[in-house]
Amino acid sequence: MTVNQLLKNAIGILSDSGIENAQNEARWIFEACFENGRELMFFGGNKEINPEAYLEKISERANGRPLQYVIGSWDFFGEEFSVGEGVLIPRPETEMLVEFAQEFLKDKKNSIVVDLCSGSGCIGITVARLFPESKVYLVEKSEEALFFLCRNVENSGCGNITVVSGDAFLSPAENGIDEFDLLLSNPPYIPSDELSSLQSEVRLEPEMALDGGCDGLDFYRTIAEKWLPSCKGAVCIECGEGQTEKIEKMFSIHCKETYPQKDFRNILRTVCGIIR
Repeated sequence: MTVNQLLKNAIGILSDSGIENAQNEARWIFEACFENGRELMFFGGNKEINPEAYLEKISERANGRPLQYVIGSWDFFGEEFSVGEGVLIPRPETEMLVEFAQEFLKDKKNSIVVDLCSGSGCIGITVARLFPESKVYLVEKSEEALFFLCRNVENSGCGNITVVSGDAFLSPAENGIDEFDLLLSNPPYIPSDELSSLQSEVRLEPEMALDGGCDGLDFYRTIAEKWLPSCKGAVCIECGEGQTEKIEKMFSIHCKETYPQKDFRNILRTVCGIIR
C-alpha cells in the first residue's frame, strides 16, 4: 500500500466513525507513527509502506481513544509532553497559568514555585524552562500520572525541578515543602455528579484528575486553608465555568487582591491572587 492510499484509507475510517477533523487527525497520527512522517506525506506519496502499525492507531482513534493518547504526546506552550492513560491531557487554556507566571516572575530571582496537582507536569516544567534560576516543585499523587510526569521532567533536561509524590490535601510541610513564592494549579474541578455527562473522550481521562467533589470546589478549599498560608507571593489556578466568584471569596482571606481571567472562549477560567 502506498502512502497516499494509506492516508486515504485512514481518513475514510475516521470519517465513518464520526471524527470531524478526520483529514488532519490522520496526518497527525501518520507523523507520530512514521519516522520523517511529514516528509513522507509531502514527497513520498507513491512509496510503498507497511500499514499495520498505523492502521492499528487509526482503529484506536476510530474507537474513541483520545487523539493525544493515540499519538502519545501533545503540545503545550510550544513543547511536546508525553501523555497516555492515567494523565490529564494538556489544554490550551491551561497556558494562562504559565502566562501569569511569566509576568509575576519576570523581575524576580531565585523564586520557589509549586505546581500542585501537576499531572503531566506541563505547567511546572514550562515555568522551570522559562526561569532556570527558580526552583520548581511538581506535586502529584497519582502513580499513573507520576510515570508521565517523571518522563517529561527527564526529557526537559531541567535541573531545577523537584518531583514530589504527594497529596494536595496535606499541607506543604507534610509534602516536604517550606514557604514558596508562587502557587500554580489546575486541580480537579468537575462536580462529581456531572462526570457522567462529560464528552465520551473526556470520560476516558482519569477521574482522579477531573472529580472536584460534590460542588467541584474541594481542592480550592484545601488550597485556601492549607497552601496559601505558606505562599508569600501569588497564586494562579484554573477553574470551571461559574466557579470564580466562590474561589475569590475563599482566597481573599490570604490575598490582598484577587481577579478572574477569561480564556480564548470568553469563559472565566482562572483566579489569580496577590498574597497580603
